[in-house]
Amino acid sequence: MNPNAKKKYIRLIKLLNFYPPYLCSGIRVVDYNESFTYFKVRLKLTWYNRNLVGTAFGGSLYSMCDPFFMFILIINLGKDYIVWDKAASIDFIKPGKGTVYAEFSLEPDAIEEMKQEVDSLGKKVFTFPCQVVDADGNTIARLTKDVYVRKK
Repeated sequence: MNPNAKKKYIRLIKLLNFYPPYLCSGIRVVDYNESFTYFKVRLKLTWYNRNLVGTAFGGSLYSMCDPFFMFILIINLGKDYIVWDKAASIDFIKPGKGTVYAEFSLEPDAIEEMKQEVDSLGKKVFTFPCQVVDADGNTIARLTKDVYVRKK
C-alpha cells in the first residue's frame, strides 16, 4: 500500500471516532493494525446509550460492529472492487452492563482467496461472524455480517 493511501486510511479511522453516530453512542476505535486487517472497537456504557432498563442500547451494540468487515475489504481489495454491507443479524446473549468490545480481523491469505473467488465468479456474498464481549471476555452479543463483493 502506498504511503499516501495509508495516511488517508489512518485519517479516516481517526475521523470515525468523531462520526456523530459513533461519538454520540460512546463508540470508539481503540486499535487497528498497519495493514488494516484488524480493528478493535469499544463501547462505554453511559447515560446517553443506556436503554430503559439501564443496559447498553441494542442499536449501539450493533452499530459498533456495522462497518468494519466492509472497511477491511474496501481497503485491502482496492479500487477494482465494489464492496457493501448486504445483511446482518444479531443475537443478544446477555445485557451489556459496562464497557464492551468487538474485534474484527481477516487474514491476508483469506482476503486473497476472496479476491480470487470474486475474480472467477464476478461477485460473491461473504459471511463473517463477530462477537461483542465485556471486559471479562463474556459474550454479550453474536453477529453475522454479509458483505457483497463485486469486480468493477
